[in-house]
Amino acid sequence: MSLLGAGCGAGTDAPPPGGGGAPPDDGGSPPDTPPCPEAASVDVTVENERGALKGTLEVPAGCGPFPAIVIIAGSGPTDRDGNQAAAGLVTDSYKLLAEGLRDRGIASVRYDKAGIGGSVAAAPRAEQDMRFEMGADDAALWVEKLRGDGRFATVTVVGHSEGSLLGMLVARRTEIDGYVSIAGAGRPIGDVLREQLASALQQDPALLETANAIIDQLEQGQPVDDVPPSLLSVFRPSVQPYVISWMKYDPAAELQAVAAPALLLQGTTDVQVPVRDAELLAAARPDAELVVVEGMSHTLKAATLSTASQNAAYTDPSLPVVPRVLEALEAFLPVE
Repeated sequence: MSLLGAGCGAGTDAPPPGGGGAPPDDGGSPPDTPPCPEAASVDVTVENERGALKGTLEVPAGCGPFPAIVIIAGSGPTDRDGNQAAAGLVTDSYKLLAEGLRDRGIASVRYDKAGIGGSVAAAPRAEQDMRFEMGADDAALWVEKLRGDGRFATVTVVGHSEGSLLGMLVARRTEIDGYVSIAGAGRPIGDVLREQLASALQQDPALLETANAIIDQLEQGQPVDDVPPSLLSVFRPSVQPYVISWMKYDPAAELQAVAAPALLLQGTTDVQVPVRDAELLAAARPDAELVVVEGMSHTLKAATLSTASQNAAYTDPSLPVVPRVLEALEAFLPVE
């Protein structure tokens, strides 16, 4: 049965959407069948215990019921469209992903993270009160909102980067029909930080030693008071409680606890998350589908490893999402 016809009286003998078709043989007019709606982009809201989370719901043309996804953003002050305007990161990656899926008959919700954009009121008032798990709690609210909407047949979480691990935690909180990781780490964040800092600080071995000592202490759940100024952007005291709460989780172990079918998407030109992380996740869930997308950057845009190409992928919102991502999601998403 066509997903676009379901819900419109579009069975074997039903007229096409809009009430057309042949008139009855013996006179008398059948009840008018309302036309299936056009595609729509609608502002939506859910409330957590602190305030309102604002998002955008993309609904395909037709009557549904449609498969639907919740897009969980990556790290930092990332808005619903995949941008961090203050930092010069302007990709529209999530917006383009949502619109591309909508055109393939797949609904989605994307939202401003707590403290960002329209969701400022949904964050704790102080940064030191933020915890990693809050992101999973918020995402679960969106899953439940979609699940309560009769237009949507299934609800799948799609987590990008940091959102990959959050999506795994969502599965603990509410029922999901599918799980998708895009550019998700396969190792605990402490290991990822060590690797990233080793590259960034290779010319300053003393500072790298200090950074590793800070990570060691945070992994033990102990805050660090004395942080060098050059490391404050990563380890400032107010963000340490969040980092400590994040460090408790091993993505490979968490994925093993997700009962829903899983899809792992990873690009070969992602300079933030290497393919081996996706392979670690695949090893943890041998039944998961692993799709390695040749030439895809961390922002879901096509890029080479050249600096200019990578910069464009992070700053040019006109660049499209790699079509293979849309194809893989369309093929994977459960429809009923």
